[in-house]
Amino acid sequence: MGDQQDQSGIQWLSQLLEHQGLTASVTGKHVDDDLGDGSFWLTIDDGSLTQAQIDGLLGDRGRVLDSIQYLANTVLNIGQDEADQQSYTIELQGYRQQRRDEIKAIAEKAAATAIESGHEQELADLSSAERRQVHSFLKDYGGLETFSRGREPDRRLVVRAAGDTDAPGEDE
Repeated sequence: MGDQQDQSGIQWLSQLLEHQGLTASVTGKHVDDDLGDGSFWLTIDDGSLTQAQIDGLLGDRGRVLDSIQYLANTVLNIGQDEADQQSYTIELQGYRQQRRDEIKAIAEKAAATAIESGHEQELADLSSAERRQVHSFLKDYGGLETFSRGREPDRRLVVRAAGDTDAPGEDE
């Protein structure tokens, strides 16, 4: 991933905000974390935004921010070879980091419960990106397997003890 892609991400998000009538600077940095996400984080500086503008960009349970992030990943990777594609994470007011911490805690609790009880743990209300994060985080967790069940908008992530063959593996 080159500096050109990094700058393209910053420029794209800055222009999107400008088209929305919002004045905010965007910065970027590469982040590798234990949720398996090596991405370029585009951070929106909220210093010049009102609380209503921030709430509008976040949306209910981060859905607007998720949509902006989906657009960034789609638009900025058009025409790129798969090996050259860049993963982008959009951050605003620490929301992404806070949600990542929540996702990690949810994954750890589900893993511990699945191992202790021997029963599947089904996690609902996760976006597809969040389900991928849980899959990545738990892939090296001993004695567990994860898969997704159902169809959007009611797709759920299942955590269970490895070797339990009662349910089909539908990995994402």
